[in-house]
Amino acid sequence: MTLQRISRILGTAGEHDAVVPPTMLYNEGWMLRIVLDWFSRQTAFHHDLAFASGAGWYTEGLLPSPFLPRSRGDRLAESHTHADGVVGHFKVGQTGEGDVSLADGAKQFLVLEAKMFSRLSRGVTHAREYNQAARNVACMAEILRLKGVRPEEMDSFGFHVLAPKSQLDGEPSFMEFLDKDHIRQTVAARVGQYGNAVKRLSDWYSEWFLPAIDKAVVKPLSWEGILDVIASADKEAGMEFRDFYEQ
Repeated sequence: MTLQRISRILGTAGEHDAVVPPTMLYNEGWMLRIVLDWFSRQTAFHHDLAFASGAGWYTEGLLPSPFLPRSRGDRLAESHTHADGVVGHFKVGQTGEGDVSLADGAKQFLVLEAKMFSRLSRGVTHAREYNQAARNVACMAEILRLKGVRPEEMDSFGFHVLAPKSQLDGEPSFMEFLDKDHIRQTVAARVGQYGNAVKRLSDWYSEWFLPAIDKAVVKPLSWEGILDVIASADKEAGMEFRDFYEQ
């Protein structure tokens, strides 16, 4: 009954009798959820968002950073990274509420960043040039390290930014931040902040991060392109999703 009440309240979003703002429902988070729910129900489907056998999805998970605090007051540290979405073979909440970790025998792990006319962030408090793309890929490498899974063992491993086509075409920072060489240089600079004080980070960079970025598929995906793919396979869902997107 309570869930029905919540559904009814959300259903007023954008209507004349709305009791919540439209963005409570019509936002990139819910756009991502309905898209992932659809892809999760497809079999033998070929797409960057295709689910491997046994894969699942989760939104608003926490990715472990290789730059977590070494001690209280660590001025170079950062917290976990919030992932808009993850797809693949993983577990949630094994080390803390919302924490994402690889499952045994994992072969797929995708991290997704959903945008709706907002940019990738350019940095964190203690590293102004450590942008959102580099941060996510670094966390992906750390997830592999924590599980002891080599990047080459993964069949599907990638980071994708989902955004409107007009934004991807018109905002140069997307292509800049998603360039693999740029990501390598950005993470190297982040490691370099620690100098020789933390040797494990330079080892991590060479032994885990570089193989991970080499393996990863890093690319943007437009919402419009995704909706076209869905519509070609499922006309009804394609129409419904397009209407939601336009809202």
